[in-house]
Amino acid sequence: MARCQNTWWRNCVDTRLLDILVCPLCKGPLKYDKQAQELICNPDHLAYPIRDGIPILWAEEARDLDAAPRDGTGAAQ
Repeated sequence: MARCQNTWWRNCVDTRLLDILVCPLCKGPLKYDKQAQELICNPDHLAYPIRDGIPILWAEEARDLDAAPRDGTGAAQ
């Protein structure tokens, strides 16, 4: 399989893969956020990161969409 030269994950992976990926908590569909490089679960209000083209579907790694935004130091604003 040829390596993808594009930096955007969605352009590198067959769209069928995104169709079968589900939230590990609720098993619901995930929405791809191209700009943030995240997979979003709307029912659970979680965003799963995509790192180096690999979706990280661990609940512990997910960002809570309802949490207060953080600054660069990791402290809540």
